Amino acid sequence: MALIQELDTGTPIRVADSMVTLTIDGEAVSVPAGTSVMAAASLMGTKIPKLCATDSLEPFGSCRLCLVEIEGRRGTPASCTTVAEPGMAVRTQTPKLAKLRRGVMELYISDHPLTCLTCSANGDCELQDMAGAVGLREVRYGYAGENHLDAPTDASNPYFTFESSKCIVCNRCVRACEEVQGTFALTIDGRGFASKVSPGGTDFFGSECVSCGACVQACPTATLNEKSVIVMGKPEHSAVTTCAYCGVGCSFKAEMQGDKVVRMVPFKHGKANDGHSCVKGRFAYGYATHKDRITKPMIREKITDPWREVTWPEAIERAASEFKRIQASYGREAVGGITSSRCTNEESYLVQKLIRAGFGNNNVDTCARVCHSPTGYGLKVTVGTSAGTQDFASVAESDVILVIGANPTDGHPVFGSRMKKRLRAGAKLIVADPRRTDIVRSPHVEADYHLQLMPGTNVALINALAHVVVTEGLIDEDYVRARCDLRDFEVWARFVAEARNSPEASEDLTGVPAADMRAAARLYATGGKAAIYYGLGVTEHSQGSTMVMGMANLAMATGNIGRPGVGVNPLRGQNNVQGACDMGSFPHELPGYRHVSDDATREMFESLWGVPLQNEPGLRIPNMLDEAVQGRFKGIYIQGEDPAQSDPDTQHVTAGLRAMECVVVQDLFLNETAKYAHVFLPGASFLEKDGTFTNAERRISRVRKVMPPLAGYADWEVTCLLSEALGYPMRYAHPADIMDEVARLTPTFAGVSYAKLDELGSIQWPCNEAAPNGTPMMHVDRFVRGLGKFMITEFVPTEERTGARFPLILTTGRILSQYNVGAQTRRTENSRWHEEDVLEIHPFDAEVRGIVEGDLVSLESRSGDISIKARISERMQPGVVYTTFHHAKTGANVITTDYSDWATNCPEYKVTAVQVRRTNRPSDWQAKFYEEDFSLTRIAAARLDAAE
Repeated sequence: MALIQELDTGTPIRVADSMVTLTIDGEAVSVPAGTSVMAAASLMGTKIPKLCATDSLEPFGSCRLCLVEIEGRRGTPASCTTVAEPGMAVRTQTPKLAKLRRGVMELYISDHPLTCLTCSANGDCELQDMAGAVGLREVRYGYAGENHLDAPTDASNPYFTFESSKCIVCNRCVRACEEVQGTFALTIDGRGFASKVSPGGTDFFGSECVSCGACVQACPTATLNEKSVIVMGKPEHSAVTTCAYCGVGCSFKAEMQGDKVVRMVPFKHGKANDGHSCVKGRFAYGYATHKDRITKPMIREKITDPWREVTWPEAIERAASEFKRIQASYGREAVGGITSSRCTNEESYLVQKLIRAGFGNNNVDTCARVCHSPTGYGLKVTVGTSAGTQDFASVAESDVILVIGANPTDGHPVFGSRMKKRLRAGAKLIVADPRRTDIVRSPHVEADYHLQLMPGTNVALINALAHVVVTEGLIDEDYVRARCDLRDFEVWARFVAEARNSPEASEDLTGVPAADMRAAARLYATGGKAAIYYGLGVTEHSQGSTMVMGMANLAMATGNIGRPGVGVNPLRGQNNVQGACDMGSFPHELPGYRHVSDDATREMFESLWGVPLQNEPGLRIPNMLDEAVQGRFKGIYIQGEDPAQSDPDTQHVTAGLRAMECVVVQDLFLNETAKYAHVFLPGASFLEKDGTFTNAERRISRVRKVMPPLAGYADWEVTCLLSEALGYPMRYAHPADIMDEVARLTPTFAGVSYAKLDELGSIQWPCNEAAPNGTPMMHVDRFVRGLGKFMITEFVPTEERTGARFPLILTTGRILSQYNVGAQTRRTENSRWHEEDVLEIHPFDAEVRGIVEGDLVSLESRSGDISIKARISERMQPGVVYTTFHHAKTGANVITTDYSDWATNCPEYKVTAVQVRRTNRPSDWQAKFYEEDFSLTRIAAARLDAAE
């Protein structure tokens, strides 16, 4: 195996309708109009020396190394900034050019440390390469006089260093921060000889830098370099895989030394990320080899007993025999399982297959229902398919972007960078969010309207926007007549036109000025191509499904589905939320979103699986827990999920787990749920297995094993072992065989195979005979369901209300450096940016309670209370407080309630009535947490360390 080398054409290859033909060194080459001479030469295999140029950035023309001669023109223009023209005759190698290039290189090298043999970039340095390319053998100027050789090194960032003595001030890092990331954290300070790259006059860690790695990737020298490379040296082989964090699904090259990861490099040809990355995917992979990893199976009789390490056969036999005993004693409905959005498609498919065919029931659910199940329900009802409508690249053609209940710069930062790039180019932005997120205002980006609504009033807001569209005649009538059910449309139009849905009537409900709602609605309807992007701030409500239907209604009414730059687009939270849903992880649906009561579908699965299947839906997670508390549900298999931390109303969750007789947890770490487990099966990280993930744009991408599983098995293999011990053999040689079975049984995956994924790089479903290479954009000529269906979206206030005892509303979200419940990112240097969860509270609410910055406060709801430090912030509006849920010790979900979406049971995380008071002690729950954490989890981990 070797390192995967990617062609760098120096400047981007333009997309154009016409081609131009020119000659370079006597050879003709045709390129799209607008492409540079440098890129044209690169495509024909001619490498023009360069330092300031790279094809992820726009041409800059500062290094003066890429000079060429053009017949009929005076001088030696830079090939990076010279656009190819028809008939142009270019020479890239002449004695004059060679002399000029050597002279330029002499100047660079005269002020550069000549420590190549000990430099961390030795052998991977463009400056070194270019010195060889131009034939530089001596430096005539010597090294005396003023220079930068003693310039300091900034090692403040936990992942990379900045050795300013090696900086050639090529501007690539500054331009990458601007053009690719859009943070504008870097600048060139000073002029002339005093010019230097600066992270805003401070060090990198204290600056606005978000550690996306774009600057490191762009640097042509060792100025910016990963600390892992400095310590370990150069990698020697690589493989392309897919990030296991958020729903963007970025492609990376895992660059290796043997079975050790040296660095993760964003893959230029990854269609979800186009060579960009964020701090999590780029750098936070160290959890995979963290000392907390459990690599040996463990069992115990009672949850108060210490863990005992056992062999794989003993652990599997214990789990299987317990499940069989429970079913024999309490009935086959007494057990079930949970799939994970962190696991691969193939693993989720096998878990639901084990439950349906091995357990003989439909008691399977997934954490995907806990975040985005309203997306599946709402979009399937209105347009006919349970997924977003566009690919990420579509945002580059949007004229108006409506972001609702999403924080893309923190939760989906690579897509957030794409979005900001389009906004800097002139697209208009509407943000609907209770909190003033970074997307509302950041460098060179400012929302035209921030609709700062009260949590729980999304549906009232969307109805008000629709009211304006209908009553002001802003409907795209031709689109509606051609594409939608007119009877449903007319009923809906009459409904939203009612005065009670007007912005003026909704103002008191939402807290948003009526004038802003009217102006935003007009902009969305008349501003050109309009796209909606939304997140958990839409779905995690009691009316989550209603809101998704409301957004689809608005998009259909204005003709904003089925063409580039538009659509209704969910930003999925975890890496495989979409895939877990696709694979049939819900109790009422088989893979492909087909109901278990459909006889034809069920018969097809029964024929291939060889067992009869139930035709009635099984239990969702809340139902399993309710049944467990009542003594009727006794056993559960949980793969890669931590409901004791991630699910709402923690005390109810733990009561249900405590009441079960056999809890089997399969995970990387002893998580909070493992405190209530009887069998622990070690899991495998994404680096240790083969499979696929499906991202938020329906893109199926390969996950490739780059190191052997630390515990000996990948997760899919463990599920097969358990199924066989239960008496239902599932024998596959490789995950490719599992995907082949999925393709045979699921129409939207009919054309998917590992061979095709390897050929195309990735595929967006549906992929079948009608779309053999996948479907980037849905509903182009017609909706999947036929005619678009408008739904009545009556606003029903949540049952969770504020009052004298609980006068504030708590809403929750994420932060850039951490991920979900933090099990992965807390075990990396990312914790330096977010060491603990804090409570954001408006200055007014803080002042009336006597709270100052950093105070420990009690956050109490009807469900419980926790203690947390306060952060005074005007990001919040008065009456609303906010926290993250990344740290288990915080226990944010202790205080969330059991209210949920009416259609899917998706928890209402975003609306909890609370009170905030100063305190000087941890809550009773937290005190118990610390006691359990030390007495069980950490003692067990210490014993494992001792055993090793």
